[in-house]
Amino acid sequence: MNGLLLVDKPEGFTSFDVVAVVRRLTSQRKIGHTGTLDPNATGVLPLLLGNAAKAQDIIPNHDKEYNAEFKLGLRSDTLDIWGEITEKNESNAKKSQLEEILGSFRGEIEQIPPMYSAVSVNGQRLYDLARKGIEVERKPRSVTVYELELIDFDEENQSGKLRVFCSKGTYIRTLIDDIGRALGSGAVMTKLDRTKACGFLKENCIPLEKLKQLSPAEIEKLLIPTEDLFKTIPELWVSEAQARRFSHGGALDITRTSLRNKEAENKIFRVKYDGGFFGLGIVKDNELKIYKHF
Repeated sequence: MNGLLLVDKPEGFTSFDVVAVVRRLTSQRKIGHTGTLDPNATGVLPLLLGNAAKAQDIIPNHDKEYNAEFKLGLRSDTLDIWGEITEKNESNAKKSQLEEILGSFRGEIEQIPPMYSAVSVNGQRLYDLARKGIEVERKPRSVTVYELELIDFDEENQSGKLRVFCSKGTYIRTLIDDIGRALGSGAVMTKLDRTKACGFLKENCIPLEKLKQLSPAEIEKLLIPTEDLFKTIPELWVSEAQARRFSHGGALDITRTSLRNKEAENKIFRVKYDGGFFGLGIVKDNELKIYKHF
């Protein structure tokens, strides 16, 4: 099987748990995914089966969207409700205050990765150190929050829900913790649902429990073509002879393609012939060379 399988990950499963289930259901050993979800999070988890796994490191769109619930007045070691609560504070924030605070978290911001995360420092995963009670210095990372919307806020319970559209590497737990710090009360994430990843929506995903009821043939029918990951990359249609040469690893003279007389150096293209997608090519020294073959 080759292509993308869009799974709606349930709570209580790691991303690797989901991969293991799909591997068992399909007998497909080569499976990757496009971004880890914490065990307590739910939502969009695109899996890459077969040749599609080659795309894991070159997907052009890594932006993600989440619905995240939170509660003010608390802080925890994991920055969410599932960790050890380390602080309890009085919180009397008004919705208007929260709306005003959110403005400073839109656009490019810096985040310090949480200790309970998969980031490596000196060859060690932060979560491994955190479990031993060790905290180390982490360097801030730049991320972009394109959209940050307060969907709901209950002033009596000091809890609410955010919609966050952000770049790769954004920690929603950290965002909520930072918002709580800005309010002076602290905050923890209480629920996280990824609603969009790599351009794919949750409404197009299949719940894992439903997936378990399908046969391998039925699962294969759900696969999305690998090419759909690269729709933002321009197409380059080639002749039958050129397609044959490219598929065997040969470079193409761009003067014999529609790229002639165009500024194309270092640009990447989807190479296609008669509706078929062969892979990605990159222009170097007036030749279209293989960037990634599928």
